[in-house]
Parts: sequence; structure tokens; C-alpha cells
Amino acid sequence: MSFEPADLVDHLDALHRYALGMTRDPDLADDLVHDVVVRAIERRDQYRHDAPLRHWLMRMLHNLTVDRARRSQRELLVDEVEERWHDDHYTVESDAVIARASSREELQDALARLPFAARAAVLLHDVEQYRVIEIAELQQISLPAAKQRLRRGRMALVTALAEGEARRTLTKGVPMRCWDARQHVSDYMNGDLDAEIAAGVEAHLAACPTCPPLYAALVGVSDQLGTLRDPDSVINPSVADHLRSLLQPGPSGR
Repeated sequence: MSFEPADLVDHLDALHRYALGMTRDPDLADDLVHDVVVRAIERRDQYRHDAPLRHWLMRMLHNLTVDRARRSQRELLVDEVEERWHDDHYTVESDAVIARASSREELQDALARLPFAARAAVLLHDVEQYRVIEIAELQQISLPAAKQRLRRGRMALVTALAEGEARRTLTKGVPMRCWDARQHVSDYMNGDLDAEIAAGVEAHLAACPTCPPLYAALVGVSDQLGTLRDPDSVINPSVADHLRSLLQPGPSGR
């Protein structure tokens, strides 16, 4: 026995919360949840009730997210973090770390710096309340490996929050947060932003120490891509004729 499509509604919030935590991109999170819903409906006959429906959906979402994941330079290297924690002299200002964690933006920013696998373990366990054995099953890894991912993820999160003070000092007084500006840069380049947001991006670029080179690189690379538009590069005429014949409507109008 499968399930009814209406049964998916109760799980949409949890799916979106996990997708957003992993990607930090509302549009991508929406796309991922949409894809999960479509796939779940298409494959509902494959659901065997050997696990709760939510787990089955979350495993599907996790696999989709893995497929789309790309390593970011902002990620902390968990091996390096663990090496710091091995040092008896390494510590953090706990009050400052907890204070930053109480800010939703600071916490999301720190989570975004965790490597994918560690971030997934932390979100599943500490946000979605999955047991470690369930994380191991979802990620298709051993129980010790799941425990290691969670341990490393938690350590890396504390370290990322501890490093937040130095990172915030560099951008103190800069209008708009870096990610908030960077996610609008492509639309800004195209002239597609409304005036208020465009003004915010411009103010950020005028004051931020790290974003202007990124913007300049985006513009420069985009300009270079324009050179690939070679007017002498055309499709083979015989191929073009064949494609046109395929696209011509038949006698029935189709």
C-alpha cells in the first residue's frame, strides 16, 4: 500500500526547513522540496512502510541536495577544526559564542560554513530531532560514521561562531550583509533589481572590503563569455534542415 498525495502536506515544513538549512537559498530550497514532492508522487508505489513517510521523504531530499551540493571556499575543514580541538590550549569565549548563536542570522551564517556532511548531521539531529541511528540510515553510512559527523559538525559550528567576531569586525558598519548583497548581484548586473535593493547593493559594494573584487570578477567573466558569441559558428546546414523537418507539424497539425 502506498500513500495519498495529500499525506505529503504534513511534511512540507520539515522538508523546507532542512532544505533551507542546507542551502541557505530560499529559491533553491523551494525547488528541492518541489522536486521531492514530484518524485514522491511518481514513486509512491515504491514506498514500503518499512520507515515513517517523513524519513523516506527526507532521504529523498538529502540525496537531491547531495546531487546539487558544491564545495564552498567558506567551508571550514573539519580535520583542521578537530586538530584545534585536540590542542589543550584551544578554547573560545563561550559567552560570545552563545550570544552569536542566539542571533538567527549569525547561526545560519556559521552553519553555512560547515562542510555538507557535517552540516546535514547537525541539522538532522539538533533541529529535526533525528536519532543518530536514523541519520546513519538516511545518509547510508555506519553508525560510528554518523556519530563522527555529528561530533565534528558541532565542533566546527562552535569554531565558526567563535571566528564570527573577527569576520564581523571587517564588515562593521557596512550596509547589508555580504550574502544578502551577493545573492542580488546577478540581478543587479542585469538591471533587474528595484531601486531600493539596488541602492543597498551599491552602498554595500562601496563599503565592504571583500565584495567589490567578487563583483568585478563577475562582471569581467561575464564580459569574456560574450566573446564566445562567434558569428561564424553556425549549425551544419544539413543538421539544421533535418531538425526543421522534425519540428514541422504533420498532417494532423501535431
